[in-house]
Amino acid sequence: MEYLHTMVRVSDLDESLHFYCELLGMEEVSRRDSEKGRFTLVFLCAPGDRESAHANKSPMLELTWNWDPEEYTGGRNFGHLAYRVEDIYGLCHHLQDNGVTINRPPRDGHMAFVRSPDGISIELLQKGDALEPMEPWASMENIGSW
Repeated sequence: MEYLHTMVRVSDLDESLHFYCELLGMEEVSRRDSEKGRFTLVFLCAPGDRESAHANKSPMLELTWNWDPEEYTGGRNFGHLAYRVEDIYGLCHHLQDNGVTINRPPRDGHMAFVRSPDGISIELLQKGDALEPMEPWASMENIGSW
C-alpha cells in the first residue's frame, strides 16, 4: 500500500489556493478542469515533498472545486491534515498577520491548529524537537474548535 493524496472539497478555489499556497507555502503540482463533470482538481504538495510529488504523484493534497455552488458542512468530521514545519512560531505569526485564527496556539513550541477557509482543521507540527515556549504563544488560549 502507498499513500497518494487526501481530497478536500473547497467552496472558493482562489481563497483556498491563497490559504494553502501563499500562506502555508504549499506548491501547485497540477490542475485539471472537467467541463463535463463541472469541477476543477488542483493537486498541491509541501515543498519538502516536491520531488516525490512530481515523480510519484504522492504525497499530495487534492483540492476539488465543484463549479456549481454547494454547501459543505462537517469539516470537523473529516479530522485534520498535518504538516511538519521548520518554524512553528514564524508560520503561526505569518498566518495570524494574514487574518488566520490560530485555534490552538503553539504554547508548547511543538503543535498548533488552524482552519482552512472551508473549515478543514490543519495541524502544524514543529520539525525536530519542540521550540522553547515563548510569548505571545505560551499564554494564548484556544479559540473555537480545532
